[in-house]
Amino acid sequence: MSEMNVKIETKVIQKPDYRKKAKQILLENIVPILFIIICLIGVKLAKQPPLYILNELVARVARNSFIVLALIIPVLAGMGLNFAIVLGAMAGQIAIIAVTHWKITGLAGLLTTVLLCTPFAIIFGYLTGKLLNKTKGQEMITSMILGFFANGLYQLLFLFLVGTIIPMKNPVLVLSAGVGIKNTIDLTAVKYSLDNIFKLSMTKTMIAFGVLCVAVMIVHLAYRVFIKKSKPQNMIKYLVYTGIFAAIGTVGLMIMNTKSVYNMVLLPIVTLVVIGLLCLFNVFIVKTKLGQEFRTVGQDMHIAKVSGIHVDKVRVIAIIISTVLAAWGQIIFLQNIGTLNTYGSHEQVGMFAAAALLIGGASVTKATIGHALMGTILLHTLFIVSPQAGKNLLGSAEIGEYFRSFVAYGVIGVSLGLHAWKHQVQSKKKTS
Repeated sequence: MSEMNVKIETKVIQKPDYRKKAKQILLENIVPILFIIICLIGVKLAKQPPLYILNELVARVARNSFIVLALIIPVLAGMGLNFAIVLGAMAGQIAIIAVTHWKITGLAGLLTTVLLCTPFAIIFGYLTGKLLNKTKGQEMITSMILGFFANGLYQLLFLFLVGTIIPMKNPVLVLSAGVGIKNTIDLTAVKYSLDNIFKLSMTKTMIAFGVLCVAVMIVHLAYRVFIKKSKPQNMIKYLVYTGIFAAIGTVGLMIMNTKSVYNMVLLPIVTLVVIGLLCLFNVFIVKTKLGQEFRTVGQDMHIAKVSGIHVDKVRVIAIIISTVLAAWGQIIFLQNIGTLNTYGSHEQVGMFAAAALLIGGASVTKATIGHALMGTILLHTLFIVSPQAGKNLLGSAEIGEYFRSFVAYGVIGVSLGLHAWKHQVQSKKKTS
C-alpha cells in the first residue's frame, strides 16, 4: 500500500476589525462631525427660539440647495470644485434683469427667466469647459480666476454698456444719468413666484412624505415579487426603510394633533420638489452611458481615452450641465430673497456652495447628494446662530459675521490641503 499524505488546510477566519472600521469612518466624516458639534454649541450659545432657527433653516435650505447640487457632476468627472458656477449665476441675473424690465410677473416671469438664461448658461459653460481642457490638473484655480475675469465683463456690461450701446429707458432699473443699472433692484416680477405656488405645514409634509415613501416601497416590493417573479434582495433593508418612513409620518401626525408651534412652519413644497427632481436627475445620469463616461474620465483620463471616450467633450458637457444648473439655482435663490444686488449677488456663489459641499463630507474627488444636502443644512445653521452666539459670548455680533467667512474659506483651504496630502501618500505607495 502506498502511503498517502493528506494535508488538511485550515482557513483562519479573521474577525472584522470594528475598531479599524470605526476609525476609518471617523476619519472620512471628521468634517461633518466637527461642524455638527460646532452647530450644537452655536445653538446653545445663541439662545434663539427653536421655531425661529427652524423657519430660517427651511428658507435657507430651499433657496441654496439647488446651487450646491450643481457642483456634483464636475466632481464626478474629475474636475474638482467648479468655482466657475459664478458664470451660471451671472446668466441667471442677466435674465432676471431682462424680465424685470419687460414687467413679466408671476410664474410666467419665472419661466421666461429660466428659458432666457439657459442659452446664456450653455454658451458660458461651453467656453468655460474649453478653457478648463487647456488647463488640465489646475481646473479649480482656473475656474476661480475665470470667475473674477467674468465679473469684470459683467460689471462692464451693466455699468457702461446698458444705456449706451444697449438701449434701456427704465427709471426703476437705470441710474438717473441714464447709463448703468442701479445697485439694488426690487424683484417684484418674480418675487416668491416659485415658493408661493404651494406651501404646506411641516407636520403635514412629514405625513405626506412618510405615506408616499411607504407606498413607493410597497409598490416596488410587489413589482419585484409578483411581476418580475424574483426574490427581493436585502429584505431587511426594505423593512428598515419602510419603518423609518412610517416613523416620520407617525411623528408628523402626533405633532399635528397637538398645539405645537411647529405646525406654524411652512415649507415651499414646489421648490422642494424641484430640488428633489435635481437629486433624481443626478442619480439617473450616473446610471446612463454619459454618467459612466463621467466616472471613467474622473478616475483616469488616460484609461478613458484608450477606451475610446472623447475626454475633452465629456468634460465640456459636465461643465455645461453644472453652469446651466447654477443659473437655475441662482433664479431660485433670488426669487426667494426678493431683491437683487446687481453687482454683488453672484460674487460669493461659488465660494459658499463649495464650502457647503465640503462641510457635508465631500472632497474634490468625491461628492454625493447626501454631502450636498447635509453641508447646506450645517453651513446655514451656523450662519443663522453665529451672529447671536458671537454677541452673547464676546459682546459683538460682528465676531459671528467674521466667523462665517472664516469658516467658508477655512474649510476650502483645509480640504484642498488634505487632498494634496492624500495624493502625495498615494503616489509614495505606488512608487514604493
